[in-house]
Parts: sequence; structure tokens; C-alpha cells
Amino acid sequence: MTHSVRVLCRPATAAGFALAGLVADIADEESVADATLRAMLQRPELGIVLLESSLYESLAPELRAVVNRVAQPVVIPFPGPAWRVAVSAEEQVVELLRRAIGYRVRLR
Repeated sequence: MTHSVRVLCRPATAAGFALAGLVADIADEESVADATLRAMLQRPELGIVLLESSLYESLAPELRAVVNRVAQPVVIPFPGPAWRVAVSAEEQVVELLRRAIGYRVRLR
């Protein structure tokens, strides 16, 4: 019997897994993740469930205990995206100049 890989993640992460050819179940709320994971644990054809770590952390304690105890499917938490504010193009140029000439210049 072949075992499949499924992903349980938030909507922002699902597209990347779909591009990689994996089926992603989307959970935009913790209660949806809880119910979806419970259903996944009952499916014998699943070998691995990749679970976004923020959803893993929000699981009910008893479900997390089951996940840590069950042999199949193996549930593997993975880190979700870390959105950060990008610096402006001007700030990037100023930083490049600072590194190149050794001191900060002012662009006007």
C-alpha cells in the first residue's frame, strides 16, 4: 500500500504546496484545523501530514497528545511564512553606499 502526503495549512501557504504538487487542506480557523486533522488521523492511506506550526500550537491538548502518540500518519509541524516589512528602495541604496564607502550618506 502506498501512503500519501497531505498538507494542513492556512490559505497564504496553500498555493506554494499546490505548486509543488501536494494537496493542501486549508484551515483559516483553529476549529477547522482541529476537525480536519481529526478526520485525517482516521485515514489509513495517509502516511504524512504536514501541519503549519501555528495550527499545531492551537490544537486542543488532547488532540496534540494523540498526534504525538500515533504512528501513522506522521504529523510534522512546519513553520509558516514570516511576513516582514520590506525596506524602501532608497534605504537599500543608502545601506549599500554605507557599506561601500564606510559611512552613511544622505540622499535628497
